[in-house]
Amino acid sequence: MKKSDKISYVINKLEELYPTVPVPLNHKDPYTLLVAVLLSAQCTDERVNQITPKLFKLADNPSKMVKLSVEEIKEIIRPCGLSPMKSKGIHGLSEIIIKKHNGNVPKSFEDLEELPGVGHKTASVVMSQAFGIPAFPVDTHIHRLMYRWGLSNGSNVKQTEKDAKRLFPIEKWNKLHLQIIFYGREYCPARAWKLEKDEISKRIGRKSIINKLI
Repeated sequence: MKKSDKISYVINKLEELYPTVPVPLNHKDPYTLLVAVLLSAQCTDERVNQITPKLFKLADNPSKMVKLSVEEIKEIIRPCGLSPMKSKGIHGLSEIIIKKHNGNVPKSFEDLEELPGVGHKTASVVMSQAFGIPAFPVDTHIHRLMYRWGLSNGSNVKQTEKDAKRLFPIEKWNKLHLQIIFYGREYCPARAWKLEKDEISKRIGRKSIINKLI
């Protein structure tokens, strides 16, 4: 199968399975999404969604957040892991958003990636899911599936993102990255992977990987 045919198949199959895709992290605006994404590092979306209501009840905007101490934030978000680093990041980015961006989450990769605790993936999620600006955030699911499907060499997430943006139409990026995540969780997990349920990998997957499962 030609690569162009693989791409068409992936797009059509994912659209069939996931015609609508909700944003996994609960939020009400760009700021609460930014904080939720920061908390999701090395933590499940489910756990983040359990913790953010308590945090956002006290502080759901930068002005309220900076009134909390780093220690207070850390205590609330402790179940998400990495709480010392994440609490400093949340407090620090809130201060910068107030001082530099008039209290509004900036709408550029450059400005977002200057915020404490915000890397390229977090910035990409916010650009895509909060502002609707084309981006292709690569998480572990997308990185794994792009390699298993023979669409990237798996060397690093930066290369995977580059390949995804090159192969998939830009108008599909924002929805497609979520569809791939949902597919990865349901049909193509890192562990306990059952090929008989994974239609896309069966159809287009790397033979070197698929043969080990047959």
